[in-house]
Amino acid sequence: MLLRWLTSPAASTSKFSLPRTIRQLLERPPSADDATTVFGWIKSIRKQKNMSFAVITDGSSANGLQAVLLKGKDDDLFKKLTNGAAVRLTGRLVSSPGAGQSHELLVDQTGQVAILGECDPEAYPIQKKDLTSEYLRDHIHLRARTAHIAAMIRLRDSLSRQINSWFDSQGFYFVNTPIITGNDAEGAGEAFRLALLEMQHPAAATTTPPTPSEFFSRPSFLTVSHQLHLEALATAISRVYTISPCFRAERSLTGRHLAEFWMVEAEWAFPQNGVHGVCDLTEALLRSTVNEVLTSEDMDILWKEGSSARHQILLDAFTTQKPWTKISYTEAVHELEAAGSVQFEYKPKWGHSLQSEHEKWLAEQLVRGPVFVTDYPTSLKPFYMRANEDAQTVACFDLLVPHVGELIGGSMREERADLLKRQMAGIGGSEWYVDLRKYGGAPHAGFGMGFERLVSWVSGIENVRECTPMPRWAGRMLL
Repeated sequence: MLLRWLTSPAASTSKFSLPRTIRQLLERPPSADDATTVFGWIKSIRKQKNMSFAVITDGSSANGLQAVLLKGKDDDLFKKLTNGAAVRLTGRLVSSPGAGQSHELLVDQTGQVAILGECDPEAYPIQKKDLTSEYLRDHIHLRARTAHIAAMIRLRDSLSRQINSWFDSQGFYFVNTPIITGNDAEGAGEAFRLALLEMQHPAAATTTPPTPSEFFSRPSFLTVSHQLHLEALATAISRVYTISPCFRAERSLTGRHLAEFWMVEAEWAFPQNGVHGVCDLTEALLRSTVNEVLTSEDMDILWKEGSSARHQILLDAFTTQKPWTKISYTEAVHELEAAGSVQFEYKPKWGHSLQSEHEKWLAEQLVRGPVFVTDYPTSLKPFYMRANEDAQTVACFDLLVPHVGELIGGSMREERADLLKRQMAGIGGSEWYVDLRKYGGAPHAGFGMGFERLVSWVSGIENVRECTPMPRWAGRMLL
């Protein structure tokens, strides 16, 4: 009997649906014949003698829904309609006669207004329209309620969806790779090391063996990159990618660095056309992804107070049919050295890393758009990058973009076991990595893209701390 009840049509969830969000309501034609219920928060409210006009938002859209509330007999209820209050409103969704809005909700009975959560207007920290980034960082738990941060969060969602869609169209598989690792893929020594808390429950048996100093019997870290694990998977599933968090214990306080950030990383076997082919793949990914969000309402909000010149450079990068510029590291250094009128803090020199000021000059002044810098000196790059025939450089690239600098780093991976062993001399625990070449090793390539930097470039937001909902950086973790 119980089984029949559980499997009966009445218990089916096949037609389950949540109430429509404001975005979903705004996408549909108004229908005054049916009662419509809206859940959300009051973004703003203007009260008159016999009615009130409230803008309701639920975060699903850049646009709120105006509700026209006819005043009833319950004055106390309407006094509690304040900015930030959570409400449920039921009324008729009609075409709006006002400019700048397509729909409005007519609520003509007091019983159709319910306050689900009050908000004291005197104490509410998110009242003013213009709040500084520093102020909002101090109220990190509330800052998603601002239009700008909410638009950034929706942009992250849109970019993620488009990235997933593009990889799917190219036959890539989304995979999950470890967050805890014994590897430092970048070799920079900026990893967070894991440690056990010395805590024992009072009721624990005294015969419990002592906890080893290393939980995994070896040092373990939060991952700085998922590349090495992706490489292992790409030897079996030839096209793989992930969008996952990474962690770096760097104490830089610039607007380009976070201690916790998200990376889009991909590895694939049998790449075509060497490192230039890898560049072409990343350009195709970015063009497909960004073109889908350029005209969104969220972009209007994010660029409202941004530089029009910077915005135009972004638009030009994605509207031109001309492939993005590719230059070698050697050519880049020559261009920097030839820029005699520019006073760089760090003098450009072959064999030295390109500094942030160099990267920005190349993208913003020389090219005025995205530029791939390829074939860096071997001494500047990690062991896994494929050596070029000149024995001085490796088949790699950095994609530099205006106002951000490095957005993507990628390379052909070294598939020749003998050369790889030579490059890895002195690196312990690396036998498995050589095995990938020993047993059916194949040419392969990959890249990593900082997701917050992508958001920064596309949105015009200057600091990556405003490109993620709850940022962490050296000395700061409020939530």
